[in-house]
Amino acid sequence: MSHLSKKIEISVLTEYMPSHSSDEESKYFFAYSVTIKNESDINVQLVSRHWKIVNSNGNIKTVDGIGVIGEQPIIYPGDNFTYTSATEIDTPIGEMYGSYSMETEFGERFDAEIPKFDLIMPRSLH
Repeated sequence: MSHLSKKIEISVLTEYMPSHSSDEESKYFFAYSVTIKNESDINVQLVSRHWKIVNSNGNIKTVDGIGVIGEQPIIYPGDNFTYTSATEIDTPIGEMYGSYSMETEFGERFDAEIPKFDLIMPRSLH
């Protein structure tokens, strides 16, 4: 693992989206906002993403793609990049984790780990 992977700090906030979800159809939609902070002293570019989306039955969906939200942002030292995306699972509880493939201004590639986070439909209290 590259020493740089420890210099990229990734945090995630999630929000359940009831307007896009349906208990009857087992569709649970979550928005998530990711902040990627570059704590290194060189420019890094997010090249691609690799996600594992797990439902409460343990079924894993893998998502790979170039960049995020159509961008391959360059994140300067001390700066951060935040974006919002969404996912749908077929159980009210799940989790996501993965990694971003990053490249330094010198062409060194490394993976920055996306810590596991929960996708939980809030239950209303009666």
